[in-house]
Amino acid sequence: MTALQVTATTARLLEVEAEALLVRLGQVRPFVLTETMVVAANLPYQAHRAIERFLFDGRMALRREVVGFLGWLHGAGRGAPPEEQQRRFVVIRLRFNDVLSQLDMFAEVLTQRSEQTTGVWLSGLDHLAADALRMPAPHPQLPPQICYLARGSGAAIRRARTRLPGGRLSPVAIIRVPRERMVGHGVASSLVHEVGHQAAALLGLVESLRAEIRARGDGGAWETWHRTVSECVADFWAVGKLGISATLGLMAVVSLPRYFVFRPSGEDPHPTPYLRVLLSAAVGDVLYPHPQWRRMAETWRAFYPTGGLPADHARAVAELEPTVPAMARLLAGHRPPSLGGRALAEIMPLRRRRPEQLLAMHAAWRDDLGIVARLPPTLVFAAVGQARAAGRVSADQESDVLSSVLTAWAVRGSLEVLERDARVPSAVGTRAAQLERKLP
Repeated sequence: MTALQVTATTARLLEVEAEALLVRLGQVRPFVLTETMVVAANLPYQAHRAIERFLFDGRMALRREVVGFLGWLHGAGRGAPPEEQQRRFVVIRLRFNDVLSQLDMFAEVLTQRSEQTTGVWLSGLDHLAADALRMPAPHPQLPPQICYLARGSGAAIRRARTRLPGGRLSPVAIIRVPRERMVGHGVASSLVHEVGHQAAALLGLVESLRAEIRARGDGGAWETWHRTVSECVADFWAVGKLGISATLGLMAVVSLPRYFVFRPSGEDPHPTPYLRVLLSAAVGDVLYPHPQWRRMAETWRAFYPTGGLPADHARAVAELEPTVPAMARLLAGHRPPSLGGRALAEIMPLRRRRPEQLLAMHAAWRDDLGIVARLPPTLVFAAVGQARAAGRVSADQESDVLSSVLTAWAVRGSLEVLERDARVPSAVGTRAAQLERKLP
């Protein structure tokens, strides 16, 4: 074959492949056409809208690239070397795979909404996450958050405005919740900890806390707190919103074989589990003073006595444990620039999370779901967890109440969206009405 014939052959091959990309791209449908969830299991309206817009924009941008490549191939690129034609096509195909990766990531979240019961619970957890991120004004714009279940004992978050495959920024936060924590106060502990990471990113807390810790001029233990502060502030957020429910949930997660509970954190951003629970209890005592926090700390120490530890583990505990109360006070009293002079403790619901108040509130509900479902979700989980800690509810009763209230939040949220849509004509509906008026 001559060089001209080779070029013509490669150009035709790449043209067919590019056209195949367009066909496959056209087969990608919005989630509103593919998912079978009941209305109550829907994503929050703003989250669903942001995801569909994000994916649509990605598909349209890729379509323009493919069409532009075909135009180039038929024009200026007709006589280009085969390697240049191939290079341009490979870049486009990689972007096509990025678009599919983004679709699959959100599809994993939405597909679970079709599971009976679980989908509705997840919608309820979306409401819990939104309430956990809420903070007094003025504050940064709060992004939508969506939840899904996964195996394992640990939760995780892909924060909003972080990069996805292909480099675009996620329009929503995606929170992975351990399936084994459904449904009890522990699910709120894991979820609100992850929300704390989103809040810390919005407020720039990790950077400002590290600066404050560094300014102390202390080495040793404070170097460890400096390294692990991102997890510490997320734990602080959970205790601030949930009270003792957060500490009980944390204990369940880090109740591990003795060696792992005392293992120094090293480069891990998580503090040593033994110290992490003590810090959670210390934070609770700073925010909501009560003897229960000291009892909780002593219970944890009884579970994991420090006698007979390996030398390096014993040194780490001996160095860090005396600084736990000071670290709790530092977190509560921290005044980041983003809060305009307010301390972190001051943006927590301090007046509504005191242990005695939570117990009185729980007693007053008397299983009246109509009342419970209208309270802030974090307050409900805080009160139920406090009652569980006080031995006033069994695990069965706790699960029944929380399952019911998650369902109620999901139903109420879906009805509010339907009512709003009925009051405010959509852009599509407005255009349809305009077209109808023009018909003869």
